[in-house]
Amino acid sequence: MRLSFVTLAALPCALLASTAFAQAAAPLTLADTMANPDWIGAPVERAWWSWDGQRVQYQLKRDDSIIRDTWQVGVAGGAAQRLDGAARNDLDGPTPAYDAQRTRMAFVRNGDIFVRDLRSGALTQVTRSNDAESRPQWSRDGNLVFRVDNQWYQWRAGQGLSQAAQVRAENDPAKAPKADDLRERQLAMLQTLREDRAQRDAAREQDEAWRRSDGSRAPKPTYLGDDVEIVDSALSPDARWLLVVTQAKKGDAGAAGKMPKYVTESGYEEFEEVRTRVGRNEPLPQKLWLVEVANAKASELKFGGLPGIGEDPLAALRKAAKKDPLKGERPVRIETDGDGSGVSIRWSDDGRQAAVLVRAIDNKDRWLASVDLGKAALQTRHRLTDAAWIGWNFNDFGWLPDSGKGESELWLLSEQSGYSHLYVASGNGAPRAITSGRWEASEPELSADGKTFFFLCNRKWPGDYEVCAVDRNGGAVREVTALDGVENFMLSPDGRKVLVRHSDSYTPPQLAVVDSSGENTVALTDTRKPGFRAREWIQPEYVQVPSKHGAGTVWGKFYGPKNYEPGKKYPIVMFVHGAGYLQNVSARYPNYFREQMFHNLLVQEGYVVLDLDYRASEGYGRDWRTAIYRQMGHPELEDYLDGLEWLVANKQGDRDHAGIYGGSYGGFMTFMALFREPGTFKAGAALRPVADWSQYNHEYTSNILNTPELDPEAYKKSSPIEYAGGLKDHLLIAHGMIDDNVFFKDSVMLSQRLIELRKDKWELAPYPMERHSFVRPDSWYDEYRRIHELFGRTLK
Repeated sequence: MRLSFVTLAALPCALLASTAFAQAAAPLTLADTMANPDWIGAPVERAWWSWDGQRVQYQLKRDDSIIRDTWQVGVAGGAAQRLDGAARNDLDGPTPAYDAQRTRMAFVRNGDIFVRDLRSGALTQVTRSNDAESRPQWSRDGNLVFRVDNQWYQWRAGQGLSQAAQVRAENDPAKAPKADDLRERQLAMLQTLREDRAQRDAAREQDEAWRRSDGSRAPKPTYLGDDVEIVDSALSPDARWLLVVTQAKKGDAGAAGKMPKYVTESGYEEFEEVRTRVGRNEPLPQKLWLVEVANAKASELKFGGLPGIGEDPLAALRKAAKKDPLKGERPVRIETDGDGSGVSIRWSDDGRQAAVLVRAIDNKDRWLASVDLGKAALQTRHRLTDAAWIGWNFNDFGWLPDSGKGESELWLLSEQSGYSHLYVASGNGAPRAITSGRWEASEPELSADGKTFFFLCNRKWPGDYEVCAVDRNGGAVREVTALDGVENFMLSPDGRKVLVRHSDSYTPPQLAVVDSSGENTVALTDTRKPGFRAREWIQPEYVQVPSKHGAGTVWGKFYGPKNYEPGKKYPIVMFVHGAGYLQNVSARYPNYFREQMFHNLLVQEGYVVLDLDYRASEGYGRDWRTAIYRQMGHPELEDYLDGLEWLVANKQGDRDHAGIYGGSYGGFMTFMALFREPGTFKAGAALRPVADWSQYNHEYTSNILNTPELDPEAYKKSSPIEYAGGLKDHLLIAHGMIDDNVFFKDSVMLSQRLIELRKDKWELAPYPMERHSFVRPDSWYDEYRRIHELFGRTLK
């Protein structure tokens, strides 16, 4: 489906027409494809509702700047307005928290907490500080709690702001010291010391008694000891209970790397500390504490009751590697995703229920548990286990509003069926599925009345994302949108409309509003520049490549000429997306928009291009994601070989003139293709590539290959440097020298290996001022000039 866009501002008609004609008529050049993307038009980066649901506020990057401006447009469309000066003082904020009656919302703006009355529009600024407040949540009776770092505050209309809970990684000053013979001798000997101590104890006891009886005092701090550091915390909305996550202070997280920087303002070489390597060491295990705020009592919540926590899924590998067997429970962390940004503790709005996501450090198990507040114990609500690894996505969970049954129900996402779907868990029973099928549900949001789930779905085909809806008790799933490339969405404060951020192959993310019933779609923005919009771009053909290796269908995007010359064979370029677990074959604007323009240029010059969502890519279910477990680069290469066969059979592809390229994981796969299938691809360009997986990070690599000490065969099988002897075709390696994701060291080590092997036909292009993702047009142009020339001299 295509929408008629409402542009941000009208351009003079003569200028628009002349510019569009000139751009459309001129052949695409390499300079066009690698230019500063400001010429395309800024994508809408973040968007949110105004309090009355009549306007939408969003952010755009300013041309030739890193500044983000805030714009506003009405839900009926029309000209957008940039909000500056005093107009910014009335902004609302993304992801607001609503009270139980849906009459107020709380949100964070510029690090402060604000409350908006949804009946009158009155705005109250709750905090004004240089701290970063976060995570506002309302109690059912109107108490608002939020945090500053790991200290918690509460606000209630008419009662003001107060500290609600304080937890410290310190020793309790009132706690009796450890037994010490010398101290006891001195106290027994000197009366003055005994009297001084008695007076201090009496003063402290009096202060604590006053605190308990004086409602104006903040709660007493809770002390967890000076041997821990506080990682996370979550206060119940009624401010009675606090859950705290800790780990050992100064625990050994492994030796960090030192990355040299050669081009510096100082004129001297400088060194930047970078991440540790996989297996050097594992992430630190964590503990969970329940704090009763009123008496500052902390109780450790033990994990021993979680099913399977005492089992070792890596026991066979540990034995083969002659490592000591696992003793006791597996260590765990309280986290939903790999970067710690996902909320891993959720309180119900009545403060009586809390749910916690617990993840084994080996990432073979994920548990959802509720907290028995009276017994200070965890109760398992759901276990997800995987012989490969638990994905970082699809771990959303929360509490449903009270349905009148007298108990709160927990909703969650789970891949237990092989695809991410919605479930509801009541009591201690097994969760019941709310959605099902060979597609994925993600990013669920409850309607204003708590009766309907809205979520992203890809039901029609894996790359077609829409907003879907289903009753909280299950039933038929309906598609709310028909936009093909929905990125994300947000319900209006009254729940009647859905703000949708969407895109397509040549349209960066834009905004539209649709009724929650699915009717009356209105496009709000089109930020594309006239010159880009006027070009006639090659629309990708979405294809299904049959697998000869048991994978079923491999989805791809094909770029080719409008009209084929009979009998002609076209040189082939195959593109490999990065990240491994990423989806590039979709109706959305691609992460690799420059590469897509480059593919247009290649077709213009007589090539055909195929971009595949190889095994491990996102959007195709758990088994597709985990197909590479302990064998990275093997199933994916099979998929590309099948793609090559398909191009020869169906698109007049020239098998004898095929090339391959990609960045990051795509660079790794380029190595694997050239090293393991010599002669198949006459040339390859490996950009910011992984050469040895033992050099990469723990959070990503250990999921797929375990650790080098435990599973050396997986690393040997999966690391391109082990196969470098197979190179006989043309290879370009391009890498940013200050890449803090895939270190430049990978390319240096591989270069040395190729030198030792006396390989020819390869070159290394270093970029001294670029990290993993290039940001300078000069670097982009130089890199793709080299790729363009490589293919031109080897494939034509």
